[in-house]
Amino acid sequence: MKQTTLLLSSLALTVGIVATGCTNQSTPKNAPLLHKPPHGVYYEVFVRSFADSNGDGVGDLKGLTQKLDYLQDLGVEGLWLMPINASPSYHGYDTTDYKAVNPTYGTADDMKQLVQEAHKRNMSVLLDFVANHTSNRHPWFQSAESSPTSPYRDYYIWATPTTNTKERGDTGQELWHGDPGNQYYAYFYDGMPDLNYDNPKVRQEIIQAGQYWLKDIGVDGFRLDAAKHIYSDPDPARNVAWWQEFRKGMEEVKPDVFLVGEIWDSPTVVAPYLKGLNSAFDFDLSKMLIAAAQSESDSNLVSQLIATRQLYAETAGKDYIDSTFLTNHDMDRTMSQLDGNVDHAKMAASLLLTLPGDPFLYYGEELGMEGKKPDEAIREPILWKKDPKAPEQTNWEYANYNTDNAAKSVEAEQASATSLYAHYRALIQARRQSDVLIRGELAEVPSIHAEGLVAFKRTLDDQSLLVVHNLSGKAQDVALDGDLKSYQNTYFASTPEAKVKSNALTMPPYSSIILQRS
Repeated sequence: MKQTTLLLSSLALTVGIVATGCTNQSTPKNAPLLHKPPHGVYYEVFVRSFADSNGDGVGDLKGLTQKLDYLQDLGVEGLWLMPINASPSYHGYDTTDYKAVNPTYGTADDMKQLVQEAHKRNMSVLLDFVANHTSNRHPWFQSAESSPTSPYRDYYIWATPTTNTKERGDTGQELWHGDPGNQYYAYFYDGMPDLNYDNPKVRQEIIQAGQYWLKDIGVDGFRLDAAKHIYSDPDPARNVAWWQEFRKGMEEVKPDVFLVGEIWDSPTVVAPYLKGLNSAFDFDLSKMLIAAAQSESDSNLVSQLIATRQLYAETAGKDYIDSTFLTNHDMDRTMSQLDGNVDHAKMAASLLLTLPGDPFLYYGEELGMEGKKPDEAIREPILWKKDPKAPEQTNWEYANYNTDNAAKSVEAEQASATSLYAHYRALIQARRQSDVLIRGELAEVPSIHAEGLVAFKRTLDDQSLLVVHNLSGKAQDVALDGDLKSYQNTYFASTPEAKVKSNALTMPPYSSIILQRS
């Protein structure tokens, strides 16, 4: 154990130095995995905006496959693909066939090849699975809407003479759509009619679709869209029961399937879903991480996260996984929320990648991609080369925010030892080498409480790390008192100037350090 620890400390510190501009250092190779999925750093990909393999300007599965080496070098251990099912929309959240690949993206064989190549690189693959609704162009709905006697009529939810079709949703949206006497329920909009989960045939259709992707295509799990909206009533117990049924069906063909749910709500609402799912996205933490980086101050995020984790453990036991993130495809991008401040973006990344949970990165976040709603503007093409006409570059959408290839492309970011990309890569490499950072529990450090500092411990069995972030633009000296005096070995530093000496830390502006006990 001591020999391994020393080796990891040395490599992690080297990674940190590389990220801060010592160009005489060579970029280290990808650190070996010390753990198995589902634990790892995941990367959310919008296939349409990622990489084009055939010159039509639209990203595709072959293009993504060709870029797996980029993701592997970054340190990514899992992919989350936004919907790749057949769909009439650009985003794919309204499928017309649960078992078909969108032909714009490729074929089922292309998807199998992607999964196989990802697995060769020790990356798992999660698919966005939209169980709440179909497209209104799905053959099921087309048949159901056309006739009350259709065999698919009961696959959807229809108004009765006593239904209040003027009812509005929680954001004021219309819920009932269609012609009088033939109105159907659609929570999100009229092009996405909700499925009727009171119908056992619907539940079986969805289970069979999930099993197809796991067994026939080989994916490792699903990101479950709109997981709290399966039933139209607000009773979470029915939704939880469904996800328990779904999980059982998935485990029949893949016992180690990974299911992460989108439950965009407070931890008290999220917690019951962990009885049926392996994990759920932590939307509250997302807000706190962005706010802390932006304000350069600790908003009690450590104590709040500890409380959340205790709630989840009490509800679901110790096997749950907290899926953490900064932003996703439904939110203004991190760099735009932080007003283009790269220092703040680096500190947001530092917090995310040193706290517990499975971190999910939104594609291009490591490059500082920008974007504010509407949705198309937060899903713009990633920039690959300084040459905007690079063959793999997608151009399906006119870019309003991400146009400076010379500064924000992968090529440009990789060439700079001080770039946001270099910072992300260094942190991911350090994280993937440490079971403590991956699986360790979280504890507060009340003796370190200066303005602008966030400090916490990560512990796993007899191992412990002290993590200190200086979110502020001023240098700070931090005394290591009491038991903190035993943390003298530097495991990772984001800059060579962040160091420990004589029971004190020197913390330059916008810096992070991770210490091991001596």
